[in-house]
Amino acid sequence: MLEVEGVSYRHTKHTWLFRNLSLSIAPGEIVGLYGKSGSGKTTLAQVIANYLEPAEGIVKVNEQKVEFTGPSPVQLVWQHPEKAINPRWKMNKVLAEGGNVDSSILDALGIAPSWMTRYPSELSGGELQRFCVARALGPHTEYLIADEMTSMLDSITQAQIWHTILQIAKERPLGVLVISHEKQLLERICDRVLDFNQLH
Repeated sequence: MLEVEGVSYRHTKHTWLFRNLSLSIAPGEIVGLYGKSGSGKTTLAQVIANYLEPAEGIVKVNEQKVEFTGPSPVQLVWQHPEKAINPRWKMNKVLAEGGNVDSSILDALGIAPSWMTRYPSELSGGELQRFCVARALGPHTEYLIADEMTSMLDSITQAQIWHTILQIAKERPLGVLVISHEKQLLERICDRVLDFNQLH
């Protein structure tokens, strides 16, 4: 179980972005988080994935605080893949960051073997995002945070990525938090949808 308990975050001493926010995700559960752009959803995603330290509260996986010691059980995939990849690395090195990613995941995501020896600048945004998703689905991942992950992609690439993730979520089981301002997408793929503004 992924548990976010009473988490608060602020950029300055005076203005809280969110306060006393709680949610939980069970293994294999797909949970949607809906909210307008600029509401603080991305900051919450960074707190859950341990990129940011909350001012209050705690994030736990299986009763243990999420910490950066070894591979994290919570992985975050961002909206803009080019910002999440080292431009000086070839794609096989980028992928290796996630541990030994199963070849069946690469096949399911449509990652061509010839892409492995290319640099990020030689691939499209959709191709790069497939790598980011594959890297995040390494063997240690128990929960995936998808922050507007497919909003910049064409509908065919979107469908392929979501089909793969939903399949893996069932098989592992993998818990997924899907963050989006597209309510229709969330209602189509999620077991339940939460309104960000009602959580805090």
